[in-house]
Amino acid sequence: MNNSTVNFTTPEISTNSTTQSIGVLDCLEICVYSINLFFSLPTHSYIIWLIITGTESGVASEFFILNLSFGEIGICLNSLVFILSMWISSLKILDAFLLGLIFTGRPLFQCLICVERYLAVVHPVTFLKFKPLRYRVICCTAAWIIILGSCLCCMYTIVPHNTVHMWFFSLQFLHFFFIQLFCLVAVLRALKQSGPGERRRERKVENGIKKRTFDLILITTVTMVISYVPYSIAGVFFHCHRKA
Repeated sequence: MNNSTVNFTTPEISTNSTTQSIGVLDCLEICVYSINLFFSLPTHSYIIWLIITGTESGVASEFFILNLSFGEIGICLNSLVFILSMWISSLKILDAFLLGLIFTGRPLFQCLICVERYLAVVHPVTFLKFKPLRYRVICCTAAWIIILGSCLCCMYTIVPHNTVHMWFFSLQFLHFFFIQLFCLVAVLRALKQSGPGERRRERKVENGIKKRTFDLILITTVTMVISYVPYSIAGVFFHCHRKA
């Protein structure tokens, strides 16, 4: 996960050995972020180009993915800012600000994609009602406002009040996780049920759509757990260690 390593240490508890080895750690971080920058930036730029140059219905149907790719471009920019902040200390504020894209932007748009797929399978009438592009634009506008608030929260809390940010990040992760888990279980139940009077071919096609939706939500949920759980545990562990 790009630049999602949060420094849970404080200047008061830093040791000389840590100070001596920080150069090696910085070089390792620079290598990781550089690899992410060089691979993620062209990949998501290509995704954006494919969606924009497609048909109008393509832009509408993949609007959440389009916004997710824009968020990933911002995360790539965060990698570049982090690398430059090694030599330009004034960029550390911008680096902390862009962390909001990692902590909130990525999981929020992933969650919106999962909810959209859930509505398409479990509540198709509601999905068709809110299918027009204007409803997706409203949702994404609200999402970007939330992301902006998260960026400001990171900028003002991640350095001076690390504990506050840790609890905020953990609660936010649990919120997104339970929403996606609910969508996953609901789609799984719909996958096991068959409507009355369905033909075998129609049932097979519908089950194929449900299966792809289930796989997408499952992969997204597992990816989010693998990406964010270690940092939530590390933050809680550090908080308990400080209180002890």
